Amino acid sequence: MPTFCSAPTLFVLMLVGELVALVIVLAPQESPREWLPRLGTTTVYVQWLVLLNAVVLCSLRKSLQNLISFAGFLLAWSTAVVVTALASWVVCRIDQSLDAGFTVPARETLRFVFANAAICALIAAAVLRYLFVFEQWRERMRAASKAQVEALQARIRPHFLFNSMNTIASLIRNRPADAERTVEDLAELFRAALGPDDAPATLGEELDLIERYLAIERLRLGERLRLDIDVAALPRDLPLPRLLLQPLVENAIYHGIQPRAEGGTLSIHGQRAHGEVEIVFANPLPQGASARRNGMALANVRARIGYHFGTHGELRVEPQADQFIVRVRLPENGVQ
Repeated sequence: MPTFCSAPTLFVLMLVGELVALVIVLAPQESPREWLPRLGTTTVYVQWLVLLNAVVLCSLRKSLQNLISFAGFLLAWSTAVVVTALASWVVCRIDQSLDAGFTVPARETLRFVFANAAICALIAAAVLRYLFVFEQWRERMRAASKAQVEALQARIRPHFLFNSMNTIASLIRNRPADAERTVEDLAELFRAALGPDDAPATLGEELDLIERYLAIERLRLGERLRLDIDVAALPRDLPLPRLLLQPLVENAIYHGIQPRAEGGTLSIHGQRAHGEVEIVFANPLPQGASARRNGMALANVRARIGYHFGTHGELRVEPQADQFIVRVRLPENGVQ
């Protein structure tokens, strides 16, 4: 069921209403008058009917939503016709009560009401059909996007959890204190990874999870993992989905630093400007490595950014000869 009181739907309804007003004014008349003044009067009347119908259908949306598609469409169409007929009759009665002449004579009241109802019946059938089909298409797109994101997310979660369990197993006997701390870090990662994708989170919580993940990886890689992190300028209260950025950090370590005998430096820099937040991840590439090996994590993050932020968010990859750079751009007002 369309959301009749949303801005895009109201724009479509008002645009159609204006086209109808223009057609009415330009149609041949028995006693032609100046079309511009008539257009102003007709526009006010038609747009008033459009907004009135939008308000009524918006208030009935929950009830219509519980019906099957055909019944909901038929009831919405019938409601629009009845509201237009009643509003036309009320306008006639008010107009006829004025002393400065009658736009619609009393003998033509029924003709005026039925004519408006007939026009509304034809226009409403086409417009409501368009809105219903468009809303169904949007729902299918949202469902497909969410299913794809959940599938990608399910594929990437076991990877870093498996590595973390191996790290704990190697620490239990010789470094029990580090193993205990790693278990606590892993517990927080489990809490985030196994939670729903739409659970509320902030950039500050995401950065804390990244710090916990890097603590585990530092125990595993030792001096081979070096960090260059500058995220002080980022707004920690920025809303965003859980584990949106952590896969990029894991990707950088697994594909960039771990295969190199000498290791490398993971760089994470963040800044905010012009209502946007930009976070840059950079890591060295092993000799002969291909950026295509990073596809699953990048597809996961890119799909989630598109799902939650639309065109206001972006993930851009900048592979170089010896370095792999990923730029994440997010709106400063957070999740849409």
